[in-house]
Formats: sequence, C-alpha cells, structure tokens
Amino acid sequence: MARSRAGTARLALIAVLTAALAACSPIVRTHGYAPSEEDLSAIVVGVDTRDTVAEVVGTPSANGVMRDNAWYYVANTWETVGPRAPENVDRQVVAVSFAEDGTVENVERFGLEQGRVIALNRRVTDSNVKGISFLRQLLGNIGNFRAEDVIGPDS
Repeated sequence: MARSRAGTARLALIAVLTAALAACSPIVRTHGYAPSEEDLSAIVVGVDTRDTVAEVVGTPSANGVMRDNAWYYVANTWETVGPRAPENVDRQVVAVSFAEDGTVENVERFGLEQGRVIALNRRVTDSNVKGISFLRQLLGNIGNFRAEDVIGPDS
C-alpha cells in the first residue's frame, strides 16, 4: 500500500510539473501587416505607382498609415510568458514613399532594436530619407524620458 501511495504521489508530481511547464510556454501574437521582402522586390522604384503597389502588397490596414507622400505598413510581434506582461519582441515598419507624380520613390524597411529605429533595408532614388521623423514618432522613444525633459532643468 505504501508503494501505491508513492507511485500516486510521483504521478501527481509529474502531472503538476508538466502543467507548470506548459503554462510557461510563450504565447506569440502578431498584429498588423508588413509586406515580405519577396513582395517588396516586385516593386520597381521609379516605375510603379500607388495603384500597382496596392495590387502587389495591398494598402496599409488600420494599423498602418496612408499619407499623400508615403504609405507605412506596421507589424508588431508580442510574446507573453506565464503571468508576465506582454513584451514587444519585434516591430517592422515598411515605408513606401511616392514622388509628386505618384511613382514609387523609396522602399524602406525599419525595425526596432534596443529602443532605436534602424533601417533594415533601403532602396532609394536619392539619399534623403523622407518621413524619418514620423517613423521616430511612430516607433517612439518609450522609456527615454527624464523628468527634466518635462519640467525643465531648474525647476
């Protein structure tokens, strides 16, 4: 009888440990849409227009942004492990800039590395990157604020 209790206790312990390990598996969620490199390679800078870009990769969704001179596609990947708060593990922003005549001027992909905006891929017709201040606002400087930025250094 002592052996059957020990066996039952071991079985219960194994079940509890298995459930605990399963509860710690990450839950990954992706929000938004950023076109793949394969889809973006079909866009020809200086030739394609808003209409052809819309046919190839679609227009930005509610998570993206459409402006007169550029379209921004935004995708975020969030990971939740156990009871911890969700963590943003990846953010991709694809910016397609248009010239005044409506043709594609630039195609760029930006990511978020250690809280900083970085260009992961860039195909441009000129060296001036337009809209970077918007991208900085979009990706933000979360966690980079100090009290003196808001109230001033001598307050």
